[in-house]
Parts: sequence; C-alpha cells; structure tokens
Amino acid sequence: MSATTMKIAASRWESAKPKLMYLVIGLIAGPLITSLAGWQVLSGTARDQLRTGLVEQQAAFCAVNARTEVADTSKLDYSARYELANKWAVMPGATKAESDVTNACARRLSS
Repeated sequence: MSATTMKIAASRWESAKPKLMYLVIGLIAGPLITSLAGWQVLSGTARDQLRTGLVEQQAAFCAVNARTEVADTSKLDYSARYELANKWAVMPGATKAESDVTNACARRLSS
C-alpha cells in the first residue's frame, strides 16, 4: 500500500469512528432504556397477562351458568359456592375444571 492510500484509509477511519461508537452505544443503551421505561413487553409477562384474562373470561362464563342453577349464590356458604363453581367451571373440551377458574368463579359467585 502506498502512503497516500494509508492516509485516505486513516482519514476515512477517523470520520467513521464516531459514527461506529454512537452505533455501539445505541445498541447497548437502547434496549436498556426502553426496558426501564416500560416500552418492552417480555414474553413471560405477556403470557401471564393472557392467562389472567382467559381465567377471568372463563370464570365469567362459569358464574353466569352457575346462576342459572342457583339464582342468589351470595347466600350460599363457601363450600357450596365452590362445589357449584367446580361443576360449572369445566370448559367445553376439558375433562375437569382448572383450579384457577374454579377459584375465580367461586369469588364471582360470592357477590
């Protein structure tokens, strides 16, 4: 390589070096800042929120169906509400009720 080529390469490196440093800093700081600001949703958090929503929706169906059998479920004691909820918490296609749905349904039946 000639001296002129080396000077041109050094000049280009000096002009590109700050841009590369900014890129590296952005690649490291960007995800950290967006995570701390709450702009990212992690897959585990999304799964938990989805599960909570599904349980509440299924509990709502359970409570409506249970109230067709017993109109005023608030007068039942806890064990009777739980048994009623366990009966109606079985979702179509399932063989037994999920405990989360049964508990949420029993809570809904208490009010």
